[in-house]
Amino acid sequence: MLTINVAVLLVVIVILRWRRPVEPRTRADQMFGITIILVLGLLLAPTAFGHSVLGAVKQLVEGIARASQ
Repeated sequence: MLTINVAVLLVVIVILRWRRPVEPRTRADQMFGITIILVLGLLLAPTAFGHSVLGAVKQLVEGIARASQ
């Protein structure tokens, strides 16, 4: 039996959507893209990869905050 991780499937969908040529999009198409990205974020957040990305972003924001003082 073949199993597919939903997060991996969403990553593939996001990559395929980013590769499309830039053209005027409908509101429904924009909302679909936003929904996919949000669901992907929710699926990745509790994983080890999600925690490492969060740590990296946190360090980046702290570095920017220190530099601006």
